[in-house]
Amino acid sequence: MAGDGPGTGRARRRDDPRGDHHRKHLDLIERDRRRLWHPYAAMPSALPAVPVVAAAGTTLVLADGRQVIDGMSSWWAAIHGHRHPFLDEAVRNQLESMAHVMFGGITHPAAVELAELLVEIAPPGLEHVFLADSGSVSVEVAIKMALQFARGTGHPERTRLLTVASGYHGDTLAAMSVCDPVTGMHSMFGDILPDQLFAPQPEPVYGETFRAEHIADFAGLLAAHRDEIAAVILEPVVQGAGGMRFYSPDYLAEVRRLCDRHGVLLIADEIATGFGRSGRLFGCDHAGVRPDIMCLGKALTGGYLSMAAVLCTAEVAGGVSAAESGALMHGPTFMANPLAAATATASVRLLLSRPWADEVAAIEESLAAGLAPAAAMPGIADVRVLGAIGVIETADPVPLAATQELLLDRGVWLRPFGRLLYTMPPYISSAGDLRRITGAMVAAAEALR
Repeated sequence: MAGDGPGTGRARRRDDPRGDHHRKHLDLIERDRRRLWHPYAAMPSALPAVPVVAAAGTTLVLADGRQVIDGMSSWWAAIHGHRHPFLDEAVRNQLESMAHVMFGGITHPAAVELAELLVEIAPPGLEHVFLADSGSVSVEVAIKMALQFARGTGHPERTRLLTVASGYHGDTLAAMSVCDPVTGMHSMFGDILPDQLFAPQPEPVYGETFRAEHIADFAGLLAAHRDEIAAVILEPVVQGAGGMRFYSPDYLAEVRRLCDRHGVLLIADEIATGFGRSGRLFGCDHAGVRPDIMCLGKALTGGYLSMAAVLCTAEVAGGVSAAESGALMHGPTFMANPLAAATATASVRLLLSRPWADEVAAIEESLAAGLAPAAAMPGIADVRVLGAIGVIETADPVPLAATQELLLDRGVWLRPFGRLLYTMPPYISSAGDLRRITGAMVAAAEALR
């Protein structure tokens, strides 16, 4: 076989550490392919996973010895980077008392402290906190809250949700029902999902002038179906996995006004936008609005452990509790896990202790400058930046395998999807990190030609 001669990897002596390193790398990939599912992948996956053996700061260490920048913040969660000393210490300190205890009939300091902190920083009026397992589960809980609120306030006929196209809210059943039927990745389940209402995607884009006609279709749907709608759910200002779109805060403000007019709850899915990603602490802050229910996740624990939170107003809590069940009917085994709660509190306090807004503004400036050359390239539909989010949208789908290989060769880990090359880097990213990320993205865009 070509390449098997002297000097190649196969011909190295058994005690050659480089050869052993390479064999372990390949063995890990093969063991993974035999046993593990990956997100949105077949079994076995069409593409081999990239083995990571360590992570620190903004760097991922691959099993083959390469070091690459985590330009995804590990799916938008690791805003402080990896192995931050403050968060490591929070985990160790919590382990000295307990890692987990059931939350049914029990409470503990980590959960109470986290709930108090979230209420303190959330839009005023969000007073009660449900600690869930993950972002998708938090959306399920929020939808249950809305449906039980309708029943508890004498409107059992209100069983539907109104949302917008190009949205994404998670992979569990009710969450799938409010994802975009096409871009939300769940079209094959359409026949079994609850039937929800979809308005056109929010317009105009961020920074453009909002006019009444931009929300006319949404307003019409809400008015026509107000007696069957329990809540409106959307991602404030930034639509994530449904298309990485940024829209006018004035649209969100008008949604809030229309919900108030028709007596419909507003659920803000801040799982991706919470904790500064868009340049404000929460996406709702761009419009100065307060939702009735708000979902948080991803960056909540700084990427250390899975945890999400659902915040609601006292009015919502009262309505939910007045339903015939007398209680919110949800209770995960790992609800309010002490280890995750303590880490979440440490992550939020770490964020608030730093000039995070300045950090995100600097990232925004660097991303805008670094990605600008792609705008003039053939085959590029749009280049856009908001906060610590940078997007190159292509005219045609991005070839994942070839693009990821190019990005890794340039020392960057990103996960393109569909027609999107995008980055959500950690807030601690240096100017050099950002230049490498944007340079790799522009090179990937150029390679598409």
